[in-house]
Amino acid sequence: MKFSDFKKSVDDKSINEEMHGGSEIRIKNLELILNIVKTINSTLLLDDVLELVLKNAINLTNSERGFIVLKNPAEELEYKLGIDKENVLVPEEQFNVSSTVVHDVFYTGQSKFIESALSDTNNDPSKSIIRLELQTILCSPLITGDKKIGVIYVDSRHLNKIRVREITDTFEILAGQAATAILNAQLYNGQITAYNALQEANTQLISAERKVLKSSIDAEIGQSLQGLVHLALLETESLLRTIEKFQKEHNEIIKQIDPIFFDRLKLKTKVSVDSIRSIQKYAQALMETAIMELDMNGGDINKIIQSVIRYISPMKKFGRITFKTEFGTLPQCHFDSEQIQHLLVHLFSNSAKAKNDSTILVKTSFENGNLVISVTDNGPGIPESVMANIFDIPSSKKSGYGLFVCKSIIDRHNGSIKVFRQETGTSIQFQIPA
Repeated sequence: MKFSDFKKSVDDKSINEEMHGGSEIRIKNLELILNIVKTINSTLLLDDVLELVLKNAINLTNSERGFIVLKNPAEELEYKLGIDKENVLVPEEQFNVSSTVVHDVFYTGQSKFIESALSDTNNDPSKSIIRLELQTILCSPLITGDKKIGVIYVDSRHLNKIRVREITDTFEILAGQAATAILNAQLYNGQITAYNALQEANTQLISAERKVLKSSIDAEIGQSLQGLVHLALLETESLLRTIEKFQKEHNEIIKQIDPIFFDRLKLKTKVSVDSIRSIQKYAQALMETAIMELDMNGGDINKIIQSVIRYISPMKKFGRITFKTEFGTLPQCHFDSEQIQHLLVHLFSNSAKAKNDSTILVKTSFENGNLVISVTDNGPGIPESVMANIFDIPSSKKSGYGLFVCKSIIDRHNGSIKVFRQETGTSIQFQIPA
């Protein structure tokens, strides 16, 4: 019986008049169910919901113990919780119930209420019921909408007179409300799990991004600094030679002016030369320490692409993105999977930013000993004005750093990356040696 039907029967005056004194009991049971429903809906934690449901089911039916089994992803019934009337947990190894009753109830979707179970020849007395010396069994399916999610089961070795109108209807209502509460808790638990997985993926991506970006920028700064320092060193050394030459060629003039002045000038210039040479060493050290060691764990790049698509798809910015793949047959190759994942995320993010409902096609192939991966979208494309410096380090004229990082990753793999303009959208292709 549904909760709404049960309440209607209590409120129906004609039924109340027909039942006479029985209506008072049913009203009490209705109040009891309302309290139980309020209790089991007070939390969204699955373990707490299961425990509250079982405790109330045992108290309601005056049973000795109770169990809840739920359907797992393999469509099989799986033990979830068992407790006795003293609220002591019953471990799974002691999960001894009438399996015939449990499976019949689940697959038929119909409750079973059995009293004098030992003498009931229709309930497999030769096996579990006799072995467990069961006398009373109440078992109902957990159904919400048209979805069966499991079974709630209570039993007792004592003979309890089952009052069909008072207990069985109430037990079925409890099962129905429990199913809704359990399903809500499962959905909540699934959302929490997905959220935690997403947060972990985001954390890893951010960490990898910072590491790659810092390394790339350090290397770029070191390289630029080397060029500037080298130029400054050449000019300063040239200035020193000019001063020395002037001293030799114009000694008389210097004596007339101030010989000490030129000595001081030479000394300052030499100090500048020494300082610039020190800076040159530091710049070289910066370049060397910026080189990230590759973890060439490699693997199946097709699976890596699939995993990246799978863990970024729940993100809001990819909510309207359609991913398509055309995977070629590839050998096992050596590459840094973390950095390649990071590169793919940047490419996918660029496509999503350009057009929030893009279709992104990823193709893979193996050509001339190289892995060839292309990422193509149907967005607005890249303006011709920025194509020339699209892989450059961020500057006042170029704020984005995603493709700069991508090129840095490919350079570390001794590969190549190119951008192709199309009539519609953009295609970026990168190759790395196998």
